[in-house]
Amino acid sequence: MPLSGSRFRTEPATLYRELRREHGAVAPVVLDGDVPAWLVLGYRELHQVTGDPVLFSRDSGLWNQWHRIPGDWPLLPMIGRRQPSVLHTVGARHRERAAMIGNALGATDPHELRAQAEKFADELIDAICAKGETDIVTEYAALLPVRVLARLYGFSDEQGPGLVTALNGMVNGREGAPAGRQHLASCTARLVAERKAAPAHDVASRMLADPAGFTDEEIAHDLMVMMVAGHQPTADWIGNSLRLMLTDERFAASLFGGRHSVAEAMNEVLWEDTPLQNVAGRWASRDTQLGGRHIRSGELLLLGLQGANSDPQVRTDGSAFTGGNRAHFSFGHGAHRCPFPAQEVAEVIARTGIEVVLDRLPDIDLAVPAGSLARRPSPWLPGLTELPVRFTPVPAL
Repeated sequence: MPLSGSRFRTEPATLYRELRREHGAVAPVVLDGDVPAWLVLGYRELHQVTGDPVLFSRDSGLWNQWHRIPGDWPLLPMIGRRQPSVLHTVGARHRERAAMIGNALGATDPHELRAQAEKFADELIDAICAKGETDIVTEYAALLPVRVLARLYGFSDEQGPGLVTALNGMVNGREGAPAGRQHLASCTARLVAERKAAPAHDVASRMLADPAGFTDEEIAHDLMVMMVAGHQPTADWIGNSLRLMLTDERFAASLFGGRHSVAEAMNEVLWEDTPLQNVAGRWASRDTQLGGRHIRSGELLLLGLQGANSDPQVRTDGSAFTGGNRAHFSFGHGAHRCPFPAQEVAEVIARTGIEVVLDRLPDIDLAVPAGSLARRPSPWLPGLTELPVRFTPVPAL
């Protein structure tokens, strides 16, 4: 099964069910250029892979397919050759890197973060609230996280639009991916140089001041990872949550009720329609068995987060609310899971963004049939390409 195509844009949940039914918990797939990989769909199997960083290593240098990968392969920015970032370090050095990132993000004042998110959210709503209709994904959700994160990390507000274009190009995994990565790399390198010369009250400065003594190159690569991991998944979390609240009758009262249902919808999305659906990846350090499959040394395993979240062995009743259950894989698991402070930052931005929409546009409604909504052709983050809505026009603040 190619890990791309039209069905990933229209019915990914059905596709994962079919893959599991036909192939079991570990399914053979191919990436662009017929590059083979394994997609881990089973909850138990994914827990095993992410919990054993020695057998299933994050070291991409182990991959036995590098001889087939051209320099302009569109998925290269999201898989990547060995590079000095937190994604590609292992063992004690990785723990130090993760701690450095967690400490830098954890020092963020949550009240200040929410205030910044509200400020940028209100500015974006002001630009659309008088029109009575908009695409709430492209004109709002896709713009909000990067503006907040750019300010938080130390980038200038003027760099926001260019960073959005670069990040979207990388995530889509198509022709614009290499150029997007290059733009992001140049921006982060410049930020590190500026903050090394003149530290400020931002995440980049705190990372440079960490006593573990990481190089400028390592800090720049980690900032790139943090931008990619922080922006698009959070934007899709906002878009997917609004889609759920606008299309699922279980949340019909949410639009006019209390804010408690916003958190409920957000958690439901992390189970049913998680922003980061597949992750590349892990590489087998030796021959092994997984889910009844023989995995050879050097083979690539893709982490099927959405497939595992919907595993019928753990989601016996898919129609029931998950409540406060956070045993999903949406933030990963094991040594390479998303640091807890990063999860908190994403949740503050996403929840604030959704609440501002509901406060400012209280009668918002879907403007097209729910079945017509399409997703971007990304094997990693197949978020909505648009979410047309209508509402009663209101004045800007």
